[in-house]
Amino acid sequence: MGRLLKKCAAIVLLVAATCSAAAEPKVLHAFLSTGETALDPAVASDVASLSLLENLFDPLLRYDYLARPVKLIPNTTTAMPDISDGGLSYTFHLRQDIYFTPDAAFKGQRRQVTADDYVYSFKRLYEPGLKSPWLYLFDGVADIQALDRFTLRIRLKAADPNFLYYLAMPATAVVAREVVDAYGAQVGNHPVGTGPFKIGTWKRSDQIILLANRDFRPTAFQGRRLPLLDRIDIKIVEEYQSRVLGFLNGEFDFLEQLPESMKELVLTPDARLRPELAAQGIVLAPFPVLQTYYMWMNMDDPLIGGYSKEKLALRRAIALGYNSAEDVAMMKKGLAIPAVTPLPPNVLGNDPRYRSPVAYDPALANALLERYGFRKGRDGFRTQPDGKPLQLVMHSEASTVGRLRDELWRKNLNAIGLNVTFKSDKKTEIIKASRLGKVMMFETNWVADFPDGDNFYQLLYGPNAGRANYARFNLPAYNQRYEQARALGESPQRTALYDELANIIHAYTPWVLLTHPISADLQQPWLKHYRRHPVEFTNWRYLDVDAHTSR
Repeated sequence: MGRLLKKCAAIVLLVAATCSAAAEPKVLHAFLSTGETALDPAVASDVASLSLLENLFDPLLRYDYLARPVKLIPNTTTAMPDISDGGLSYTFHLRQDIYFTPDAAFKGQRRQVTADDYVYSFKRLYEPGLKSPWLYLFDGVADIQALDRFTLRIRLKAADPNFLYYLAMPATAVVAREVVDAYGAQVGNHPVGTGPFKIGTWKRSDQIILLANRDFRPTAFQGRRLPLLDRIDIKIVEEYQSRVLGFLNGEFDFLEQLPESMKELVLTPDARLRPELAAQGIVLAPFPVLQTYYMWMNMDDPLIGGYSKEKLALRRAIALGYNSAEDVAMMKKGLAIPAVTPLPPNVLGNDPRYRSPVAYDPALANALLERYGFRKGRDGFRTQPDGKPLQLVMHSEASTVGRLRDELWRKNLNAIGLNVTFKSDKKTEIIKASRLGKVMMFETNWVADFPDGDNFYQLLYGPNAGRANYARFNLPAYNQRYEQARALGESPQRTALYDELANIIHAYTPWVLLTHPISADLQQPWLKHYRRHPVEFTNWRYLDVDAHTSR
C-alpha cells in the first residue's frame, strides 16, 4: 500500500509539473535599437515604430514569410485583387472575420473592419495637419471607394507596377475613425489595430510588452494558428555593446545586424562563429539586407546647399574626401560593401555593371576646392569664396558608434581643409528637425519598404522634400527621369534610367553614398522558425520558443 501511495503521489506531481509546463507562457525576448515614436501608421517612419506597427496593425497585403524571391499574398483580403482597366483599377474583397482589438472608443461593441475603414485610413494620409511622410504612396491614386461593406476599389491615374507593394506597408494599415476621433492628436499613444498582437505595457523608449491577440483571425503557419507566442518583451537598447552582451547572456532570443565594433567578440577573423558559441547551439546566419547608408546634405542650407558651381564643388569635394575602404575595413569590420548607387544588391533595378564616377581622392578634392575659391586660412581650414568662415555642422547619433563615425568624418574632412563640428542627439529628434529643414548634414540609412529600386530613388524626388527627401533635393532633370522610371516595370529601359539618376546624384551630390551592410544575424538554440525577411521588419508572428530549453 505504501509503494502504491508513493506511485500515486509521483503521478500527481508529474501531472502537476506537466500542466505547469503546458501553462507556461511562451515569451519572445527582443530589443529595438532606437526609441519608438508615436504608433500611428500614417505618421511613423522610424524602424522601431514600424517594427511595432507591423504587429499591431494590418495592411491589405503582406509578404509570404518563406517565399524567395519575395511574394505578396492576401492579408485581410480573401484573394489578391482583381486588376482591370489596363492596370488602373484594383478591386479587393475583404475577409469578414477582421476585428479591431477592444477599446473604449467602440463603447463596448465588437468592431468589425469594413471597406469604409480602409477608405478612411488611406484618405487620412492626405490630412495637412499630419504631414504624413507616406503621402507620396498615393500620389498616383485617382479614386478610393467602398463599393459595398466588404469590397474596396482603388483607381489609379496611371499604371504603377509597384502599387501593390505599397499596400503591404505599415503605413497603409487600417485604423478606426472612432479611435482617431476619440484620441485626436494623441492617437499615436493609443494604438488600436487588428494585428496578431496588442499593446500590453508601454514604458516609452524603455520597454514595450506585446500580448497575443487571441481574437486574431484564423491564420495558420505550418499547421498551427498564429501567433505562436503569448507575449513579446521588447527593450529599447541603443548601445551596441549592451545588445551584444545581452544576447550572449541569454537576455535576447536573437540579434540582427551584429555591430561591426563587436565582431571580434562573436566571430573569428574569417567571419565564422567562435567555436565556444557554436558549442552552445547559437546559430550564425549572414544576411544581405536591403539597406543603404548615406550622408545627406541639406540643399536648402545657405552654406552647403544650392546648385551653383561653388556649392557643387564643395559637396563633390566632401564626397571625394570620404574614405570608403577605411569605412568598410575599420568601421564596418568587413561586414559591408561600398555603395556606388542607392540600390543595394538584390533590389529590382540594381545594375551590377554600374561604376561610380566618384572615388576616394583627397588630392582631387583639395584641387577642386582651391579652384572654386575655398582658400585655407592660417588655421589650416578653408573659408568660403567670399572670405567668410566655412563651418560645417553634422548631426550624429548620441552613441558609441555615433562618436566613432564622427571621428571618421572629422579625419576625412580635416584632411581636405574643412572644419566640422558635431551635434549629437537621439535619431528620432534629428529626424524631426530634418523634416523642418533645420539640419545641415546627417548620416543615416534607408531600409527597403519594398524590394524595388523606386523605393530608394524616391528619396531624392523633389515633391518628397520635407518628407522622405531629407536632402530637399529638387532638380527637374532628376524628377523627370524618376517619373519616367516609375511608370515602367522591371526592364532594361528602367535600369538605364536608374543609372542616369545615379549619375545625377554623383554630379550634384545631395548624398554621399556610403555602404550596403551585410548583417551577421545570431539566434539562440531555443528560438524556432527564425528566418530573416528581406522586406518586413519583423518575423515575430511566426516565431516560437522551446520552453524546455533553459536560457
